[in-house]
Amino acid sequence: MTHTRLRPPTMADVARLAGVSHQTVSRVLGEHPNVRDETRARVLRAIEEMGYRRNFSARALATRRTRTLGVVASDTTLYGPASTLFALEEAARAEGYLVSTVSLRELTMETLSEALDHLGEGGVEGVVAIAPQRSAVDALAELRRPFPVVVVGGEPGMDIPRVGVDQHLGARLATGHLLAAGHRTVWHLAGPEDWQEAADRAAGWRATLEAAGVEPPMLLRGDWSPLSGYRAGQELAGWVGRGLTAVFVANDQMALGVLRALREAGVRTPQDVAVVGFDDIPESEFFAPPLTTVRQEFATVGRRGIALLLEQIEGRPAAVPPRIAIEPQLVVRASTFPSAAQAEGAAL
Repeated sequence: MTHTRLRPPTMADVARLAGVSHQTVSRVLGEHPNVRDETRARVLRAIEEMGYRRNFSARALATRRTRTLGVVASDTTLYGPASTLFALEEAARAEGYLVSTVSLRELTMETLSEALDHLGEGGVEGVVAIAPQRSAVDALAELRRPFPVVVVGGEPGMDIPRVGVDQHLGARLATGHLLAAGHRTVWHLAGPEDWQEAADRAAGWRATLEAAGVEPPMLLRGDWSPLSGYRAGQELAGWVGRGLTAVFVANDQMALGVLRALREAGVRTPQDVAVVGFDDIPESEFFAPPLTTVRQEFATVGRRGIALLLEQIEGRPAAVPPRIAIEPQLVVRASTFPSAAQAEGAAL
């Protein structure tokens, strides 16, 4: 006759099956060195056989460590914030930490304060805030922070430890690639004005043109969506033949809209207008044509962000700087060839 267990197995059950003391099981779980290999193997077999799962609540009471980290995020429907959130959760799990996430519609002083209070009541040991908007960073800087906080994104000069991709460098790579292909200037479709990433990408674009002695043309602005890219692309199409041969778009989703608008206007990419995006979303290599773009290493952002937070929590000497900038990579595909003018010159 088979008996169904009515309660989950306890540490005492494991000790009884393994023929050891409760304290020995605790030492094995805590990876204590003073346990014989034979005994450790016997305890681990008993744990596996019984399907024992450690009681983290009880452990937290005993050690005053919850091994839980908090993450505050917004705009997680967008590729960048969603990828950052996933990378942080994956990196935390790899370090043996649970993650409690609060997703907000908007990051304001009030919503951030409530989120930090909620996470504090849940016993988190520290928080990573994904704060792409400058207003969110300003609010976070003014709030009382009862535990260590690390920001992903933010402003370079802020006094909170931060980690993020070097957006300025990414824009320089994109713009420089187009100038090196022979384009006399590069237009830019920027992201929302309040986003620090959008500001950094626009600044990198402008600085690269000015360093080449080129007066930056009119800047257009979108909201990260393909629709805003499509509308901007319709406007850009009107400048073809009047000096526009290359466009740097601040994210791949808007670039998708730009490509469609240009195609509908009879403008060929890259023969008439070359296009570069930013992010390297999984679909970008399947755009028509495949999109040249700037890849952000979100997995690296996650690992470095969690490592930085754990350094703050555990008071370890800083192995990495408190402000970490991760280099992006330019991924060249078929949406950028030499400009039409350069190609004509080469044919003569």
